[in-house]
Amino acid sequence: MLWLLAAEFRKLARPLIWGTGLAITGFCVLITWGGVNNARGALASPRIPDVCARAATGPCPQVIAHAHATARAAAAATSLLAQPGEIGQVAAGMLASVPGVLLIALVAGGALWLASPHPSLAADVVAHMAGEPQAWQRTEVAVPPSELALVLRDAHMRLIGDAPMVSYARSCLFRGLKVPHLVVQTDMGPVTVMVLVHESVSKPVSFDEEGYRGVIVPVPGHGSLAVLVRGQQAGINAIREIAARVQAAIVWTA
Repeated sequence: MLWLLAAEFRKLARPLIWGTGLAITGFCVLITWGGVNNARGALASPRIPDVCARAATGPCPQVIAHAHATARAAAAATSLLAQPGEIGQVAAGMLASVPGVLLIALVAGGALWLASPHPSLAADVVAHMAGEPQAWQRTEVAVPPSELALVLRDAHMRLIGDAPMVSYARSCLFRGLKVPHLVVQTDMGPVTVMVLVHESVSKPVSFDEEGYRGVIVPVPGHGSLAVLVRGQQAGINAIREIAARVQAAIVWTA
């Protein structure tokens, strides 16, 4: 379990760094843009008391001059934020405050959730293997036909012909849907087959990760098959042959 968590953290570390950096930069650019626009608006229309806007009284010339001077000073100060290097100072200031850090974290988290790639299909198949280690046993005892038929029923399929002996058959939850999880016995040992009727791939995908080696092959109109072995007991070509043999033995009932 710890190695799975470590692997997931390694995959997230780089997107987290980039996402946080981009969120900080984007947020500071928005602040700068808004501040400059506000300052320009204030310069064009300085805040003058209503009494001076409607009628001129004795102190009004000084009041109006002060309002214009304040607007010019604010515009000049804010315009400095648009200069190169100033955004970095704004970011540093934001990081020095707890609300700023929280706000940046929220923005970065949202950006990561939207932009980070989902785990690959192969990675999810490998992760699923950790939950059923008992399935990898060498045996000459086949699953009873009635039990196998029950597992395959929801996938609308059955096995015939030259299918390898099925020694393990379960209906497993994978990506929120139940799929057949089989283990077949071959000359090179136990081989896992997952019938992923809801997961389509455009072409065969080979993988070799976390101690598992396998292929995911497309099944037109019926999703895909994931076929894999544990360790280095077989090469990719041999695994592809098993996948082709299993696929040829499948009869789709719907």
